[in-house]
Amino acid sequence: MRLTLRQLQIFLAVADRGSTMAAAEAVALSQSAASAALNELESLLGIHLFDRVGKRLIINDNGRMLLPQARQMLDAAATIEEQFHQPDAAAASGLHIGASTTIGIYQLPRMLAHFAQMPTPAAPQVTIANTRDVAAAVAAFDVDIGLIEGPCHEAELHAEPWMTDELVVVCAPHHPFAGRDGKVPLADLRQAGWLLREPGSGTREAVEHALLPHLHMLQSAGEFSNSEAIKHAAAAGLGLACLSRLVVADLVDTGRLVELRTTLPRLQRHFYLIVRKNKLLSARLEFFMQFCRQWAG
Repeated sequence: MRLTLRQLQIFLAVADRGSTMAAAEAVALSQSAASAALNELESLLGIHLFDRVGKRLIINDNGRMLLPQARQMLDAAATIEEQFHQPDAAAASGLHIGASTTIGIYQLPRMLAHFAQMPTPAAPQVTIANTRDVAAAVAAFDVDIGLIEGPCHEAELHAEPWMTDELVVVCAPHHPFAGRDGKVPLADLRQAGWLLREPGSGTREAVEHALLPHLHMLQSAGEFSNSEAIKHAAAAGLGLACLSRLVVADLVDTGRLVELRTTLPRLQRHFYLIVRKNKLLSARLEFFMQFCRQWAG
């Protein structure tokens, strides 16, 4: 077998960076060595993987076909190296965790603090992004596992229901709805302005899934890229917000936000653990996944 992991590594680096010069810097090789490895790979396969446009290399349909297989092979090789370099499953070093925003900010730090109390603890690398970007990172083998707060739409990922999260509707104490004696009816909620996350956010999708069957539409009073901004905007009186109880608990406790009683049913959503379907699971990744399941229990 003449195909090498080094050739695939350089192929991926070129695909990600668009030139052999940038790829060579990423893998600590000379440009001539990177170009030679790419040429050897194309010669071995009998195809061109990139279209040459000036000094740039633009991946073509052949390259896009190879891309997921190359990522899978390099990920499997890295997993083999890691599990024998550090055979202790309880050591999370080497793990790269992707977490959607609410989980990454409000849930994961407490989890990792508890995890750090175990024998031979080691801190994993954590990337926080919205649900769509975390799912894409797991699919591309850029992270080992994703902890997300919305449905997973990537066909190549396995999604495991993990935790149940409660959503609550909140507003500022001086909002007209806050002083009402009874429950706020649906007709009034339909006329209200709502503070929303950006498209692609798990919170945005969960809120729309929970509210739209009852309200039919949400009048946007503003879109924000994180829930922390939304809750402070709600506390300032800019509109209503539907957020995780985890997110708003501090401002509700101090009286800066009021949880509204409405005629809506109880609002819930699921958190999920996601991994690539064909990913080789190392002992430490399986150990961390089991820790996540126990934490949910």
